[in-house]
Amino acid sequence: MKPARTPDQQRPMRADARRNYDRLVATARVAFQEQGADASLDDIAKRAGVGSGTLYRHFPHRDALLAAVIGDSIDALHARSRELLATDDPAAALEAWMRATITHAGTYRGLAATLMSSMYDEGSPLHSSCKRAHAAGAELLKRAQESDRVRPEVDAADLFRLITAVAWAAEQSPESEDTAERLLPLVFDGLRTTGTARQARQARQAKPAPQD
Repeated sequence: MKPARTPDQQRPMRADARRNYDRLVATARVAFQEQGADASLDDIAKRAGVGSGTLYRHFPHRDALLAAVIGDSIDALHARSRELLATDDPAAALEAWMRATITHAGTYRGLAATLMSSMYDEGSPLHSSCKRAHAAGAELLKRAQESDRVRPEVDAADLFRLITAVAWAAEQSPESEDTAERLLPLVFDGLRTTGTARQARQARQAKPAPQD
């Protein structure tokens, strides 16, 4: 399922309107990187050299602008999930997908919480993107459970709550760049069946320490 389209994406635009649209998306990408997902829309319009009315004609509200900004990364995440479904280790594939999704959710400060709320808001332009990711996660989860590598009581909604929690924790710990990398193995061990969790811990402990 493709992300919901704004009216501008559903019909051809004049050349000047297309330039304004592209400029707003590029400016928003920088502003969200600098200030987080709650960056001022009026400031984005000003930095893009257009009026606020122009911004709101293209993007009626913040989620519409966010959907345009992250559309390419949503597509890349979906493509990654298809690749992982074709791999031989279902548990490793699920963990890799969770890692990629956590990275995506942490692209901008506040994005993880926005995506989580949009999952349950059918009126949000981000909703279809969230449902698309949810479906991909559900496929990978089912495959891992069928191989008896992940606990059967876990569902896709649990995955998204855990992904959001790890992404939020990493966001709140900017001084520690490896927060998500340290937390994900702990979280995933909680998802594994008992024997495989122990084996995974032993395998990690047996790895040589990284060289400086």
